Amino acid sequence: MDIHDQSPTIDFLTRGESYGLSGPVKIIETHISIVFLIDGLAFKLKRAVKLPYVDFSTPELRLAFCHREMELNRRATPELYLGVRQITREADGSLAFDGKGEMIDAVVEMQRFAQHSLFERMAAEGKLTTAMMEDTAEIVAAFHATAPVVHETGGAANMAGVLDINEAGFATSHVFAETDVHALAIAFRKAWEDIAPLMNEREAAGKVRLCHGDLHLRNIFMGDAGPRMFDCIDFNDRIATVDVLYDLAFLLMDLWHRGFHAFANAVMNRYFDLTGEDAGFRLLPFFMAVRAAVRAHVTGTQVEEDADPDGALTRSAKGYFDFARELLHPGSPRLVVIGGLSGSGKSTLADALAPRLGSAPGARILESDRLRKAMFGLRLNERLPPEAYRPEISTRVYNALCEKAGVILAGGGQVLVDAVYDTEEHRDAIEAVATRLGVPFTGIWLDTAPEALKSRIKARPQGASDATVEILERQMERDRGMIDWHQLDSGTTLDELVGEAERLAVTAVGISRR
Repeated sequence: MDIHDQSPTIDFLTRGESYGLSGPVKIIETHISIVFLIDGLAFKLKRAVKLPYVDFSTPELRLAFCHREMELNRRATPELYLGVRQITREADGSLAFDGKGEMIDAVVEMQRFAQHSLFERMAAEGKLTTAMMEDTAEIVAAFHATAPVVHETGGAANMAGVLDINEAGFATSHVFAETDVHALAIAFRKAWEDIAPLMNEREAAGKVRLCHGDLHLRNIFMGDAGPRMFDCIDFNDRIATVDVLYDLAFLLMDLWHRGFHAFANAVMNRYFDLTGEDAGFRLLPFFMAVRAAVRAHVTGTQVEEDADPDGALTRSAKGYFDFARELLHPGSPRLVVIGGLSGSGKSTLADALAPRLGSAPGARILESDRLRKAMFGLRLNERLPPEAYRPEISTRVYNALCEKAGVILAGGGQVLVDAVYDTEEHRDAIEAVATRLGVPFTGIWLDTAPEALKSRIKARPQGASDATVEILERQMERDRGMIDWHQLDSGTTLDELVGEAERLAVTAVGISRR
C-alpha cells in the first residue's frame, strides 16, 4: 500500500479537535512511523510501508503491530504506553477514534514526555553525564537479565540473518557505490566466520534473547525515576532476537559515532561490571560495525523515499558506512596497569585513559574495588565489611584481575587494570599475563605525597573505594619492594597525566611468548 493511502488518517490526526483537545498538534516523522503530539499525549501511527524488514502495508497488519508494540515496550516502560486506539470511518464518512465504522488504521497512545529529556537532545546540548550513562548501563543490564531466552537458531546463524537483512537493505538504496557495498559484505562475512564459534557458545548459554533491538540515544529519555528505554523493535522479532551484547552495541555505536567516546566506554564498563560478560568483549567491535551498517542503510532508505536537498541524509548515511568499515579493523591487544596507594588518583586516570586506548569502545577497565564489592554482592556505594580486606580475599581479587585480563586480551581486546599493586608478587603476576600472551605491557605507578593522599581520601564521597586514612597508613608501612613500572607524579594535571600515560601505552613493545 502506498503511503498516500493514509492521507485521510494523517489529516485526522493533525487536527486538535480530533482528540477533543485544543492547541496545535506537533508532528515527528521517521521512515516507518509518524508521531502526533498534543498536550500530554502522543499518538504513534505506523506508515503504510513494505520493506525487507517490516510490513505495515495493510490496516490489519498495522493494528496487530500496534498491540505488539504495547506488549513489548511495557516490559521496560509500562507507564509510558497507555493503549491502542482504532481509527474508524463512520457512516457519514468522518473519521473517529474507536467508532462503530470500519477500521481503517490504528495508533498507539502514549504518555508524552518532554522532548528535551530525550538523550539525543541532551547529548546535543551537552547535558548528559557519566553518572547518567552508568545508570543507563544498569537499566539495560537489568532488562537483559529478564528478557526471554530464544533458542530457535545458533548464535552465528542468528547474526548471519542480520547480515542478510543489512545486505537487502543496502540493495534498496543508491547512496552507496555498488563496489563498496560488495566489499563491505565480504568483510562482514569474514569477520563473522572468525567469531562464529563464540557466538554459538553464547547462544547455547542463553545469551540470545528477545531484546530491545533499537537501543540508541533517540530511544532513551530521562524520566522521573532515571533513564528509561522505549520504542523497541516490535515489527520483526527476528531483528530483536539477538545476543544481548549486540543489543548493547547500538548504544555504544551511537555514542562513539557522535563523539562521546568517554560515555560509550563508561556504559560498556559498567554493563560488563554488572554482567560479567568479559568473555564476549571481543564481539563488541563487530557488533558495533553491524549496528553502524544498520544505521547506514536505514538512512539510505530515507534518502530514496524523501528529498535530500542539502545532502545531509546522504552524508550521514555515508558516515555510518565508513564507520562500519573502520570498526571491522579493531586494534591489537594491550595491557595497561595503573598502581598506586589509595587516593593517588588511579581510577580518575583509568576512566580518562580507557576511551583513548585502542578502537571503539576503548579499553575494558578492571578495577579491584568494583571486583571486591561484586564478590560480596554489594553496590558501589555500599561499604564492605572489614573481613573483605583479609589477605586471602585480596589474593582472590588479584587472581581474578589476572584471569579476567587474560580472557579479554586473548580475544584481542585492550585492558586497563586499576588496583593498588603494592606488592611485588601481585605486580609480577599481572605482568606475567602479558608475557604469556605476548602482548604489549605498560605498568604505571602513581606517586603522590602522603599528605595529599590523606587529604584526598578525607574529601572524596563514598563510592567504589572504601579506603580510609587508616587503610592508607597500613599501605604506606608495607614494604613495596622494587617498583620498576613507569612512575608518574599524580600531582600534575589530569590532562598531563593522561597524555603521558597514553604515550607510554601506545609505545610499549610486545613481550615475546615464553
